[in-house]
Amino acid sequence: MKMTGAQAVIECLKREGVEVVFGYPGGAVLTLYDELYMANFPHILPKHEQGAIHAADGYARATGKVGVCIATSGPGATNLITGIATAYMDSIPVVVITGQVAVSLIGRDSFQEADIRGITTPITKHNYLIKDVKDLPKAMKEAFHIARSGRPGPVLVDISKNVFAAELDFEYPQAISLRGYNPVYEGDPDSVDAVYKELLKAEKPLFFVGGGVNLSDTSEIMRKIIAYTGIPTVTSLMGLGCIAEDDPNYFGMIGMHGTYAGNLSTTETDLLIGLGVRFDDRVTGLLNEFAAKAKIVHFDIDAAEVNKNVRSHIKVIGNLEWSLDQLYRKIKERPDTEWKEQYRPWKEKMVTWMKEKPLVYNKETQRILPQAVIEKISEITRGNAVIVTDVGQHQMWTAQFYQFKQPRSFLTSGGLGTMGYGLPAAMGAQVGTPGKKVICICGDGGFMMNCQELMAVADLNLPVKVIILNNGYLGMVAQWQRTFYNQHYAHSCIKTKTDFVKLSEAMGVPAIRLENKEDLETALEKVIASDSPYLVDIRIPEDEDVLPMVPSGARLDQMIMGG
Repeated sequence: MKMTGAQAVIECLKREGVEVVFGYPGGAVLTLYDELYMANFPHILPKHEQGAIHAADGYARATGKVGVCIATSGPGATNLITGIATAYMDSIPVVVITGQVAVSLIGRDSFQEADIRGITTPITKHNYLIKDVKDLPKAMKEAFHIARSGRPGPVLVDISKNVFAAELDFEYPQAISLRGYNPVYEGDPDSVDAVYKELLKAEKPLFFVGGGVNLSDTSEIMRKIIAYTGIPTVTSLMGLGCIAEDDPNYFGMIGMHGTYAGNLSTTETDLLIGLGVRFDDRVTGLLNEFAAKAKIVHFDIDAAEVNKNVRSHIKVIGNLEWSLDQLYRKIKERPDTEWKEQYRPWKEKMVTWMKEKPLVYNKETQRILPQAVIEKISEITRGNAVIVTDVGQHQMWTAQFYQFKQPRSFLTSGGLGTMGYGLPAAMGAQVGTPGKKVICICGDGGFMMNCQELMAVADLNLPVKVIILNNGYLGMVAQWQRTFYNQHYAHSCIKTKTDFVKLSEAMGVPAIRLENKEDLETALEKVIASDSPYLVDIRIPEDEDVLPMVPSGARLDQMIMGG
């Protein structure tokens, strides 16, 4: 087929099953946008390029599909950087299409020129600069293959302006073979056998479930393994939702703001089995004393993650779909009653820890506490909503007090910790899952970083609910200053004259403010039941802390509990 480069891009998107793109037009991509217009291809216009990349990220996390965003050259492309890094840190499959100045102008400091390929090399799985239209179909095919295969991640395709107008004989590759890129899907069965033998000997095993289980859609088989063996289980922040919060074998999130039972069990276990986890610093605490009594097993598709932070005694490299199936088959060779009896004393000990120091807050106060807000949202939605957070105290309160029941139900920036992520990501999640309740929980600081996307939400009439936990501070920064910096609130107080309710209404989203505890339940029920977008500005105390808290450089069992 004879077509232009712009038409070829759209044809490639169709061949890859792309349902919608998020983008912002500009000079270098006008030819592409003209073809998008002619093809009537589904396109979402955010109000900032950062909104486009976060929306594509949220779409990918909620659906499991590759998210796609488009931006023009120069500032349009550089405005995507934070979102690309966010997706890279959390292994989210996104294809980013940027325009570039014409080939004849590259390297001349031309108007709106930026070396976006060089800039994004450390934060993409791969990237391309297309200067010849004949290279376009192959590059697009490879981009989607790389983004979704192996350990997922963002791929950038930078296309020179003249390529969009040039003609080619379009032929889309049927298969891809990339030298040096061969993800391992099925690993060594002997490594799974080795894990099985350790389980037979262990007295205090612990499953540590991470975001890889969410991304690989292996929650179901993970739940079967846990139910069959009765092995206690904890998760990372990114692993929330993989195991239902009401599962009797689940003991919460571990790490800096993990549960008492979860953190203590990590210090006491004799066999820690990590599945799709990075063992990052927010999880491990003092690294050389993390799980010091345990043999450590690491299941991961990416061999580069094994032994990067924590030394593993056994590594199982391969897709979790393969490795967990192998493990489940081995485990079922032995009756479930034998497994559960073997681990019963260990589980009972963890139950005691959970009862001894559960997650609590002052329920008698007349002030609206953030923990109560999260619990109320959880009760109203019964754990069956897509919860998107920004980054800060509200993120941790949500992780602690919302009762997640389903995978891909908690979307947050875990690795990079990107303020401003929540609202545009919620927009993308709602576009991808139109039949679900999507609730964005954010702080007053993070909300302001991309609040302009309320306009996009209103324009599309997306029923996203935005809940602002408003304490007038950069909450997590202030908590650290309160705890470790002698209450020197250096530029963390953001009490503002800006009225979020009026701001929201000016952008076309109805809004209310809550200041009285007795109004909380009724108002939230009304808002969440609504079929329209809504914003709720909730005033919470400025001095409320996220607890437990493991200080930086401390062991997981050295928690600040409060009370």
